[in-house]
Amino acid sequence: MSFSFQNRWVKWILRLITAGISVLFLLWLSVYIGLWGKLPSKTELSAIKQAEATLLLDANEQLLGKYFIFDRQMVAYEDLPKHLVDALVATEDARFFEHGGVDYTSLLRVVFKSILLQDDSAGGGSTISQQLVKNIYGREHHGWFSMPVNKIKEMIVAKRFESLYSKQDILTLYLNTVPFSDNTFGIESAAQKLFSTTTQQLSLAESATLVGTLKASHSYNPRLFPERSQLRRDVVLKQMVVNGYIDEALQEKTSSEPLEIDYRVFKHDDGTAAYFREQVRLDVVKLLDSLKTPDDKPYDLYKDGLTIYTTLDLSMQRYAEAAMAQHLKALQDQFERGYGKNAPWLNQNVIAEKIKTLSLYKSLKQKKWDDKKIMDSLNVKSNHKLFSWEGDTIQLSSTIDSLKHTLKFLNTGFVALEPQTGAVKAYVGGIDYGYFKYDHVLKSKRQVGSTFKPIVYTAALENGMDPCTYIPVKAVTYTNQKDWKPTNSGNEETDEHLNYSLGYGLSHSVNTIAVKVLEDVGIDAAITQAQKMGITSELPKVPSLALGTAELSLMELATAYTAYANHGHISKPFYISKIEDKDGTVIYERETPEEATEAFSEETRQLMVEIMKSTINSGTAQRMRSTYGLQNDLAGKTGTTQNNKDGWFVGVSPKLIMATWVGNNDHRIGFSNTGIGQGANSALPIVALFLKQLNADSKFNDVTGAQFEKPSDAVIAALDCDSQKRDGFLKRLFTKNRDEKEFDTDDEADKKEKKGFFSFLKKKKD
Repeated sequence: MSFSFQNRWVKWILRLITAGISVLFLLWLSVYIGLWGKLPSKTELSAIKQAEATLLLDANEQLLGKYFIFDRQMVAYEDLPKHLVDALVATEDARFFEHGGVDYTSLLRVVFKSILLQDDSAGGGSTISQQLVKNIYGREHHGWFSMPVNKIKEMIVAKRFESLYSKQDILTLYLNTVPFSDNTFGIESAAQKLFSTTTQQLSLAESATLVGTLKASHSYNPRLFPERSQLRRDVVLKQMVVNGYIDEALQEKTSSEPLEIDYRVFKHDDGTAAYFREQVRLDVVKLLDSLKTPDDKPYDLYKDGLTIYTTLDLSMQRYAEAAMAQHLKALQDQFERGYGKNAPWLNQNVIAEKIKTLSLYKSLKQKKWDDKKIMDSLNVKSNHKLFSWEGDTIQLSSTIDSLKHTLKFLNTGFVALEPQTGAVKAYVGGIDYGYFKYDHVLKSKRQVGSTFKPIVYTAALENGMDPCTYIPVKAVTYTNQKDWKPTNSGNEETDEHLNYSLGYGLSHSVNTIAVKVLEDVGIDAAITQAQKMGITSELPKVPSLALGTAELSLMELATAYTAYANHGHISKPFYISKIEDKDGTVIYERETPEEATEAFSEETRQLMVEIMKSTINSGTAQRMRSTYGLQNDLAGKTGTTQNNKDGWFVGVSPKLIMATWVGNNDHRIGFSNTGIGQGANSALPIVALFLKQLNADSKFNDVTGAQFEKPSDAVIAALDCDSQKRDGFLKRLFTKNRDEKEFDTDDEADKKEKKGFFSFLKKKKD
């Protein structure tokens, strides 16, 4: 009976085993034939296409940024350091080179230890090939059957992978698709983000750190949990010793190294050159609309792994952003102290009008909410992340509180152009793209103040005015312009018999003289000259044009100034050189433009450069020398608009045009006084601090050390006069002193006929 009982138990066990095997076989078969979802065929596996990030490169092919849905870049097996492959195999799949996709020995060990002995140290049992399947195809939810169904799928597809690809190919595919910390996909993107390097340049310690994160990418994130990540790195190094890839001496040496990361964010609204990256994105999207892939499909900026080559210089960009931040932080403090308790951003009328521009206000209005209900909603306090030059802060504040806080900040734009080509070398669209997305290089148009004066003076020289023409400094009321009376900062106009030379009038930005020069040359002639210099915005046909009431973009103004360093020819700005697809085929390349027509003569150019050098050496921009100690060969012009709303400065060197604007995003808010708001104080320092950094970097010696060519003898002779003179006795006796007159608005033809006598009165030679 005992034997019969035992025999019966044996039969039951055998039946259970047979049933279990049958169930597993049926489950395997059901997965294989696709009852749980179609499995990828060998044909599909041989043509795997993963979404790849598009790369944005600077002029030296350094990475500026990426456009992606999944932050992934592909690398070849040859780019993988041996110690990286060794670390991966030692830690994730020690028998990788021995099995055919499924490690049955390891699988049985896991089943025995995990299920029978309840020992979690056995690991997951998945090979690198199986993990690759999971990385590419993910896992589906099937209720209680999720784990066995997904595991069987991965085993089947892993075997198919092994029959199609070499071990090297599988390792490459794996490292290109595996998710690392911070939503980063693939080894190249992880190396760039966590260590600011490439896969090829990863050290043993860095490779071990990255491999260590694969066990749990969040828990072992070296940015968030450095101590835990370092411990995991050391486990990887020990596994490399156990599997014979490194010796104990190297393991101990590497383990003794502190974990150091060099984290670099590739977020759309953060990091270096954020405004530039957004502008390039907008332009490339338009370009791709007209391009097709070889199989006649549209390109996808975010998935097709394109490479965009730009003209930007990453080092220059960093210097520009550092200069901007250093100056704007100090200027903001000046700006706020200048107003004290009477700050315009606290004015209730200003705030009330600004509230009505909020998208939230507009959406609530569309819902037919009354004003009281809307204001109650906008005054509800919650945690808001707010910009600060001392570092972003999270404060309990309402939408209106946040609006008041944001409204007070000065903003800026800065651009550096190569005058011979128009290549954009640095581009700062604002103080922080995350908070202030409006681009002040290309999109914003503001009155340009006295930076427009060189265009007026260029027109005067081109139309025959002598650079040593003497012009009365005295202010005049123009009766046909609503009694408009332009004045100067200072007391020059009190001397009714004082005259300045044309050159001195520009270098010291004398308003009364600029208006008289415009009257003499003619408004139409000045506008024509501006258009020759690349100005495309509509210009007002009014006398105040001489003082810069025209509204231009920063890029437009910088373009006009390129002619002063390019033999009288403007250079149209550009920043995208070419675009390649993921295979390296050029799909777009900028065509070399024909040489622009001459905007003005070489003699005029030399005269203007010499005059604008005086602006730097002894005029309104002399802080470049006195305060910042710059010895570069420079010309330039400052600008300040009415009521101190905007500060401008354009610096001209033989190989770089640097233009900057500073002001508030809201046109109604200006500086409290000229001392703070004038271009020499508000805008010039950004260029100065930028140049100081370039001077300290030897790789830019050819730019910073460039010299303007010596002017011709004729130009030197034309400028050889005193900067000022007083009217002689006879002129004072016989010339009627007029405080009022009509502004002469005759057209160009009439102007040329009548201009002789007026010019004669002002010549240096009586």
